[in-house]
Amino acid sequence: MKSKGIAKYIVLSAVGLLVLIAGIVLVIFLPDAQGIMRTLPYICIGIGAGFFGGNLGTSIKIYLLKKDPNAAKKMEIEEKDERNVAINNKAKAKAYDLMQIIFAALILAFAFMQVDIYALLMFVIAYLFIIFSMVFYLNKYHREM
Repeated sequence: MKSKGIAKYIVLSAVGLLVLIAGIVLVIFLPDAQGIMRTLPYICIGIGAGFFGGNLGTSIKIYLLKKDPNAAKKMEIEEKDERNVAINNKAKAKAYDLMQIIFAALILAFAFMQVDIYALLMFVIAYLFIIFSMVFYLNKYHREM
């Protein structure tokens, strides 16, 4: 397994914790905020929690794998195993198929609820981006294989 430094992940985890704490402090001390300050604390909480949890988990994983080289080698073999890669790709494909259906249903539901047109257009643009990227990669892989 490649030797990865833990310091980068610990620093990012600390930054995430600071953003999380800042969001909580903003929620507590600005209960009647208006405009962007009404949603900013919750965005900080979400981003901070994601950064904190993801990077802390990665740093713990790297630390434990450095302590046990046999487990690191076993994990590397499992990650590169063709069967596991095929299972992972099949699961991603099923999740993508479900996402297409759910995303389309949400767009229709928001349209019927007469949500603001700008919010609806953002969903439609994101949906079309996902569809076009699938078509792009489908063509790319057909040419390669």
